[in-house]
Amino acid sequence: MKILFVAPEGLPYSKTGGLADVIEALPKALVDLGHSVTVLLPRYRGTRAVAVTAPSLTVPVGGGLRFPGIVEGGSLHGVYFYFVDDPEYFDRDQLYGVAGKDYPDNAERFAEFCGAAIEFCKQIWMPDVIHCHDWQTGLVPVLLRSRYASDTAVQELPVVFSIHNMGYQGSFPREAMAKIGLPESLFAIDALEFYGRLNFLKGALIFSDYLTTVSPTYAREIGTAENGHGLEGVVQGRAGRLTGILNGADYGVWSPERDKVIVSRYSPKDFSGKLACKKNLLEMFGLPPETVAKPVLGIVSRFAGQKGFDLIEQISAELLAEDLAIVALGAGEPRYEKLFRELMRANPAKFSVKIAYDNILAHKIEAGADMFLMPSRYEPCGLNQIYSLKYGTVPVVRATGGLEDTIGAFDASTGRGTGFKFLAYDGRALLGAIQQALSVYRNEPAVWRRIQLNGMAQDFSWQASATEYVKVYEAAWKSRNLNEVTSSNQPRAKSAKMSPVSPLGKGSHGR
Repeated sequence: MKILFVAPEGLPYSKTGGLADVIEALPKALVDLGHSVTVLLPRYRGTRAVAVTAPSLTVPVGGGLRFPGIVEGGSLHGVYFYFVDDPEYFDRDQLYGVAGKDYPDNAERFAEFCGAAIEFCKQIWMPDVIHCHDWQTGLVPVLLRSRYASDTAVQELPVVFSIHNMGYQGSFPREAMAKIGLPESLFAIDALEFYGRLNFLKGALIFSDYLTTVSPTYAREIGTAENGHGLEGVVQGRAGRLTGILNGADYGVWSPERDKVIVSRYSPKDFSGKLACKKNLLEMFGLPPETVAKPVLGIVSRFAGQKGFDLIEQISAELLAEDLAIVALGAGEPRYEKLFRELMRANPAKFSVKIAYDNILAHKIEAGADMFLMPSRYEPCGLNQIYSLKYGTVPVVRATGGLEDTIGAFDASTGRGTGFKFLAYDGRALLGAIQQALSVYRNEPAVWRRIQLNGMAQDFSWQASATEYVKVYEAAWKSRNLNEVTSSNQPRAKSAKMSPVSPLGKGSHGR
């Protein structure tokens, strides 16, 4: 199949979270299965291009037209990368906002990006299916079924939409409808209206042909009031077209036996390199060398309320009274950046933070830490706990979403399990799980090594997940092509028109 990925970020070009890792790894896995994959991203500041593919496209935004270009990034691992080039919208300090606040024109920025993606299909590369990711691409299916509904070139293009985090929805004031040029008819309960506001994610949930999310447990959770963020009724209505596919890990990049940026490689048979990595990690974070004899806990995360940092705040005094060290890497909400800076000032020999997105440091934490903390309030999938397993860095996680699916609680009676888990969203529960892990680390080294080896033996590679995505792509294609065509190079067969699906869950406002 020919598959076009449309995403707001992707390695090695841009990143704020785990989505970027997926956009780097899943297309590679699909190419390995014999499919043709192209990735379309915004051209952010610092993104280098190798050629201009189209000097300008014509994209309606609001009452006027914009003329973004398309530039080519070349091929990586058989995946072709292109970028929507509009410096006014995308040549900025950050991807989505600064100082914890979104850019005020994000609706217009990503409306243009979505329109440009459809024009890319018309003028440059026609796929069999479009795979969209997160709210920033949510208008692609909306535009296909409204603005482009009578355009024979693209009217039958199927869209698979992946929900990486229901907590981020692309919600804007009603006036944004006019700013981005959407007809008022779409501002309705069975379309884009959500409690008086425009909601990109809701539009994607309703107008896409198939939906995926990034773990089986999260697929169930987003249909509940606790984790649906107000859209659980829509999710329930689309349950027949929703599947949870666990994210994978790219072990060509995230493995202590292959890692190109850590100071010493190591394996389940020879752990000596992990000690060298721990020493290097302490040096990079400015912690005393003697800390190497103590347990080191690592954090690599977006600093957001979702990630459970309020629990760390609750127990910080008791946690830092333990004989340990903590290293943290990330950026995000000012509240948590401030919290971590204050903890570092008050405990300079025990706590160190770097406010940044730094891929090299992320690798060093995975390799050098003894434990990895992910006390998330909710976690669609999570990748760092999967990376931690392969590096013999024992995860301490809350049993939610993908954390529940990927980490098995260690059972001393059987010797099975890969980490330590807690269920209640409560600081005491987190502290208990950490103290349990610390006790095993200090007092039972043979048991600790068993937990490490259990984790390193896990296989969350992308091949199985990529195969599941192909099944969804094929179902989406068939849903818009009643007469199956054996070759994707043949003309697309016409199908009966498929109306937007908007079954509204009962007892949920249907929003």
